[in-house]
Amino acid sequence: MLSQHFLFFFAMLGAFNGIGLASFLWWTAKGKPTQRWLALLVLVVGLRTGKSVAFHFWPDIPLVVLQLGLTACFLIGPCLFFLVRSSQGDASGPGKVDRWHIAALLALAVAVNVFVPYVDNVALWRWIITPGINYAWLGYLVLASALLYLHRARHRGTPSGPLLPGSLAGVWIIWTAYYTAGYTSYIVGALSFTFVLAASVLVYLRLRAGQAPIEPYQDRRIPESEAVTQLEALADLMARERLHRDPALTLPRLARRLGMPQARLSQLLNDNNQTSFKQYLAQLRVRDAKTLLRQSPEKSLEHIAEEAGFQSMSTFHSAFRKWEGSTPAAFRAAACDS
Repeated sequence: MLSQHFLFFFAMLGAFNGIGLASFLWWTAKGKPTQRWLALLVLVVGLRTGKSVAFHFWPDIPLVVLQLGLTACFLIGPCLFFLVRSSQGDASGPGKVDRWHIAALLALAVAVNVFVPYVDNVALWRWIITPGINYAWLGYLVLASALLYLHRARHRGTPSGPLLPGSLAGVWIIWTAYYTAGYTSYIVGALSFTFVLAASVLVYLRLRAGQAPIEPYQDRRIPESEAVTQLEALADLMARERLHRDPALTLPRLARRLGMPQARLSQLLNDNNQTSFKQYLAQLRVRDAKTLLRQSPEKSLEHIAEEAGFQSMSTFHSAFRKWEGSTPAAFRAAACDS
């Protein structure tokens, strides 16, 4: 009996802590899409594993609980995929294609829950929908893995560097635990989430402990005279070498080129230029794209987006619309007519 109590405690620990952590990440995200997607990922995994624990210890729980847990399971793969996607772009939100993708997934989830409820379609959920959810989860896992591998150079030396591979590896472990549960025990999936969550916290604390101490200037604003000089040096460097056209440019790399600590460059952009690093790059890339659109009407939009430093057409369109209020095609047409 005591062993069952311990099993319940450790299995449910991940679910409770995951939901709490998801809430904390969401409310502290401050508009950061990557952290918002991480919060959603932790939330849906927490709900899915909580359902597993409930079903393992109380097999006669209402079927609506199973339906909720499986719906959360359906969203694990997409949340991981869009977590990786959000770290690739320069815009502050998902592009048009991504928004349609997300809307389609939500519409599918709502339609199945409303028109094919678990309580009236037990056999369908057990033999068709549930396996389909697990294989859809696997499909998004493979897509996220491929996407992260293709853009691995972009994340070296960035804050998201250890975050994305760690999240990906953790979800792989949880999926494998559930997939092989028939050979072990159904509760292993929930226990794996507790293990992954605890390991992630330990790694995070270890990384924090190994970080360099805060620079003396980080607790105060940079004097205006220094900020003006450093911003001019930054603008001169970007104008001469067009580093923003490199889609793999990172904050640490740019800081090294300027000869200043990464934290100071981040503070310079945020406090004295009122923009984030990603937004700063997006502005420069949009400015270059405008020049190319005027000067090279024969070039395709895809070629111009690539030349300006954008990694995808979705981020190109999103950034252009944000900073110019129109699409690249509309801007080109207006420029040709004038």
